[in-house]
Amino acid sequence: MPRPLGDLEDAVMTRVWQWNRPVTVREVLEDLQQERSIAYTTVMTVMDNLHQKGWVRREVDGRAYRYTAVSTRAAYSAALMNEAWSRSDNPAAALVAFFGMMSAEQREALQDAVRMVSPSPAESSVNPVESSGNPAEPTADAGGDDAPADDVEPESGR
Repeated sequence: MPRPLGDLEDAVMTRVWQWNRPVTVREVLEDLQQERSIAYTTVMTVMDNLHQKGWVRREVDGRAYRYTAVSTRAAYSAALMNEAWSRSDNPAAALVAFFGMMSAEQREALQDAVRMVSPSPAESSVNPVESSGNPAEPTADAGGDDAPADDVEPESGR
């Protein structure tokens, strides 16, 4: 589980996730400047840090980089929830407390999610150990291990 994002990292990643396309430092800067005074070099450093941490991949586009998210905000949120839950000395009590904090709409979304991941009655009658002799293999997260292919800085510098 990667460390939680800092405030500015989260503000940058929010834009990358919302726009869901390759973005430049300049685009993120201009959007952030609508809310706060911030320097180009600060945004550039944050985006470089996010790249080094594996949150974004980047490709050279002329003299600039275009950054793309490696995984989704949903995957990030799920990892944070899983990390918090796994650190509890009483996971069942932690879940009960968490559910108690949820709004009716959130509980309904949770019920929908549980239905999506729960096996159908036909699937649940088959024990993967009995049918194959081996426990079922866990599936990989589609966005989690997708590392950037090229970490090379452009020759011209910044």
